[in-house]
Amino acid sequence: MDSLEVDLLRQMTRVRRVEETIAELYGEQEMRCPVHLSIGQEAIAVGVCSALHKRDVVVSAHRSHAHYLAKGCDLTSMLCELYGKKDGCAGGKGGSMHLVDMENGQLAAVPIVGSAIPIGEGAAYGYKLQSEERLVVIFLGDGATEEGVFSESLDFASLHGLRVIFVVENNLYSVYTPLGLRQSSDRSITRIAQGHGVRAFSGDGNDVLEVFNAAHQVNEYATENNAPALIEFSTYRWLEHCGPNWDDELGYREDGELDRWMSKCPIRNLQNNLIEQGMLDKDVLALMESEIQQEIDLAIDHAKRADFPDAPALFTHVYG
Repeated sequence: MDSLEVDLLRQMTRVRRVEETIAELYGEQEMRCPVHLSIGQEAIAVGVCSALHKRDVVVSAHRSHAHYLAKGCDLTSMLCELYGKKDGCAGGKGGSMHLVDMENGQLAAVPIVGSAIPIGEGAAYGYKLQSEERLVVIFLGDGATEEGVFSESLDFASLHGLRVIFVVENNLYSVYTPLGLRQSSDRSITRIAQGHGVRAFSGDGNDVLEVFNAAHQVNEYATENNAPALIEFSTYRWLEHCGPNWDDELGYREDGELDRWMSKCPIRNLQNNLIEQGMLDKDVLALMESEIQQEIDLAIDHAKRADFPDAPALFTHVYG
């Protein structure tokens, strides 16, 4: 029963279960870094990264777990990083917002809003100068499009013909502030991109097949034309901006808004469709869940048992 659809479901389910485990264990106070969870938004990371080659690279922002996992990076190294252990992907010194795996194409994850954009673009420019045929995908939120570097980078990418894809995960909020209180109703992210000569597309970020197909087409366009592109996907985060908790009681969302978006769950809806089409049955689903949970349990066990970095590590990779 293995197929593209089932594989996409497996990947999304894996991301969801990893983050649910992080939320469950966060209260133990052993993960001492902030965590920004992407529960509800898994389809974008999985759909986009599944359309990439291993040689292609991604740059992420503070909500980076899903991108890291979808790009094929090591789960144990990620969890060790969250626990501050030396086996972490950044040596235990970076935490949740600094996930990196050069071998598998996770070039960087950075916490400052908008800063992933010039880092990814710089990489794309470097690859062009070295005649390396790689795509660079920059994941950014709707809030990052309000930073000046967004427009500057669109212009630079268009001017120099860079193979860079700007993937905007528009989840409607910057912390507690909705889009309508931050941006004019006449403002369009895709039109801004087009105004700088960048081809722009939009899609349903909760439909992983739509995401995958859009990403595949845009990747082909960027590769064949040596040109940048932007895709804006609509989606929604279920939990608080930073942390493991639900926060609907705070009142910054409209009544019923969270429930409406949860009914668009990318995992449950794909799962139900596959079962209805006879492409998935309960036994396969149960095996999938079991395998994912076993992997998570082993990774958590390793992360908890692993050693912290030695004191001299404080002085490595420090530049001034």
